[in-house]
Order: sequence, then C-alpha cells, then structure tokens
Amino acid sequence: MLNSVIVVDDEASIRAAVEQWLSLSGFNVQLFERAEECLAQLPAHFTGVVISDVRMPGMSGLQLLDRLQQADPDLPVILLTGHGDVPMAVEAMRNGAYDFLEKPFTPQHLMGSLRRALEKRQLVLENRRLHEQADLKAQLESTLLGMSQGLQQLRRQVLELASLPVNVLIRGETGSGKERVARCLHDFGPRADKPFVALNCAAIPETLFEAELFGHESGAFTGAQGKRIGKLEYANGGTVFLDEIESMPLAQQAKLLRVIQEQKLERLGANQSIAVDLRIIAATKPDLLEEARAGRFREDLAYRLNVAELRLAPLRERREDIPLLFEHFARTAAERLGRHCPSVSGGRLAQLLAHDWPGNVRELANAAERHALGLDSPNLESLPGGQSLGEQMEAFEAQCLRAALRQHKGEIKGVMEALQLPRRTLNEKMQRHGLVREDFLGNE
Repeated sequence: MLNSVIVVDDEASIRAAVEQWLSLSGFNVQLFERAEECLAQLPAHFTGVVISDVRMPGMSGLQLLDRLQQADPDLPVILLTGHGDVPMAVEAMRNGAYDFLEKPFTPQHLMGSLRRALEKRQLVLENRRLHEQADLKAQLESTLLGMSQGLQQLRRQVLELASLPVNVLIRGETGSGKERVARCLHDFGPRADKPFVALNCAAIPETLFEAELFGHESGAFTGAQGKRIGKLEYANGGTVFLDEIESMPLAQQAKLLRVIQEQKLERLGANQSIAVDLRIIAATKPDLLEEARAGRFREDLAYRLNVAELRLAPLRERREDIPLLFEHFARTAAERLGRHCPSVSGGRLAQLLAHDWPGNVRELANAAERHALGLDSPNLESLPGGQSLGEQMEAFEAQCLRAALRQHKGEIKGVMEALQLPRRTLNEKMQRHGLVREDFLGNE
C-alpha cells in the first residue's frame, strides 16, 4: 500500500497536527511551508498524495494544483479551505482536485479522504505499470524477432533482467545476436539514458588492453600524450558489453574483478581511484567455468559475471523462426536499397529451412540481403541439412499456418478456406505448433 503524503500549509500548527495524525497512522509525511518549496523538491515520480492549503503567501494552493496537474494529471490533490473558500474549492474539484476539507477538520475526515485518494493512486499507478509493460513487450517483440518457444522465453527473461541491477552473461554461437540482446537489456532498463559501451575483447591487442579499459594519465607510458578516459569510466552510470570475454588477458581479468567488487578504477599512471557505477554484460561462446578449470579464465570473475545467464539458441535449433527473420531482413534490405523485395518461393523456403546456418542470424541476414538484390546463392540447397524430411515438413507446415493466420488477422474461417482444412484439423495443427489465434488479431 502506498503511504507517502506531502502536506503544504503556511500555518505551523496545522502542519504539526497533520503530521502527528498521519505519522501515528503509519504514513510517510513530508512537510512544506510554501508551495514553491514543494514544487522544487517534489520527486520526479511521486507515488503518493498532496494535501495543500488554498490560501498561502506567494503561490496559492490552486496555482500549485495547476502546476501539479501539468506534471501528472492523475496525482490526487486534497485542498484545505477556510469557510469562505468552499465555492472556490468546489470549482477546483471540477478542475481536477481530488477532494477538499473545510477547516477545522477532524482526523477521521482527513484519514478517510486520504485513504480513498491513495487507493485511487494505487490503481492508477498499477494501470500505468501494466500499460508500460505491454508497450515494452511490443517493442521487444519487434527487436528480438521470432515465434519459437525459445525466443518467447528469451524475451521474457530479457524483460525481467533489464530492470534488475545484476551482471549478465550471454552464451551463444557466433552470429546468434549476443550484442543485440545486450543492447535490449540496456535499452529496456533504468540505465537506458546512460552510455552503452560495447567492446570486443578479442579485437584489442593485449598491450593496449589496460589503457583501452581503464584509460591513462599523460606520460603513463611511452606515447601516452594527454589524459585519456577509458571505456569503463566513459560508461559510468550505464552498461559495458564485453563480447568474447574469454579472450580477455588474465592480468586484466584481475583488474576487472576489482572494478566489479569495489565499483572503483584507476587510470594508468594515476594514484587516485575513480568511483564508477557500471552494469557489466559479458558474452562468450565457451563455458567460462570450463575455461577456468583449464587455467584460461579466473573462476572468481566467472562467478561475478554470471549472476544471471542467458543462452541464445543457434538458428538450427529454432528453424520455425527462419521464414520470419528472412522476410524481415529481406524487406529491410530492399527498403534501404530502394528496391522491390521479391517473394520467397516454396522451394527457396525449403532450402532455407534445410540449411544448418553455422553463421546463425548474421548469415541469414546476409542471405536475405542477397535475396533482396536478386542474387540468391545457388549453393544453399547443396549444403547439408540438419533435419530429417519429416522435421523440415513440420517447420514448413508451421510457417504456412503462421502466414495464413497473419494474412487473415487470426480469423479462423478465412484460414480454413485458404488452406482448405476442416476446423478440427486446423485446431490440432495450431495446437501442435503452439499457435494461438489471439496473437494474430489485428496484425497485418
């Protein structure tokens, strides 16, 4: 239950009495003598109720109400009025005030009005939260594309972890989309307006690694001209994405561990520590604990990085996502190049589903761009498939069902006619492939 209350009144006796009543009832009370002070110190996302006198020196309670409504139209404001101010307070309620209490008022009247206002506030905030979650879910679905159960689970995990202040380890093969997932963890969390710094540990020469991560002071080493801010310091308040973390030199692993533990770093050639607030997201292909057992990675750092782990399935393990991804990449490439995107034939789709995609999503995106240019590779169908004929037919059937549902916006009768299937057979196939008509309602 929400319990934050702001009281604004220029009479010290009123403030003291209201504070005593509310504090004894378990409310968290903040007092202000003037409306200007309240506005200056009001939290950006205040979740409680404001109680304000109407007549005060400087800004009046009605002016305060107007300013508060501009910031948050749903913030409940209870006005305290003298006898002559009642008509004015009634008019204020028409303009958005939650309630008014005529002085002198009893603790019971104040408590009753306040509890009702807080209950309304709680409902409004919960409704907002649900709308925000739905918006985030829709945005994430358009960023991490796929209908497979693995992708749906990944999106749920990303939404859960994005708001949590924990380090995350992402495991996946080359081209599986590790950086995109890391970016989503940043963009859908509270650090979204702070820097996102991506670093490929395998691409930095070992001799430059420390300077790149931690920065340096002027003259720290030969050629160090001027002070340089390192990547970790630059990312202060935001997120650092360390791709191929298994390639980080052992000496730098020890220093990174210290930064994670102490939230402090030192530039090369400096004696002063710099406080940093960082979230570390690391990505790796091999198991870091196996790397640690082989002496190639620090075990203590592996545990620090792997507070939460996300595993990205290779494309060959989620073939039902291939048609959707291919269509998206091909359409995006065609729009960028100003070309008409050619349709995908059934034979071509069968080739896409049969291919193993060792380069994963990155390889698929390249194939889709060639398709948009009319340069489909004839070698694709000769590449060995990783599925049996039955598995390929299942994947193709799922795509046909999904395309028909999307075309008819979830309208079952239209899907039955398009695919020439009886209702019972269609229901069985949809259930087997995990398709729900509600997911396609209103979709183009």
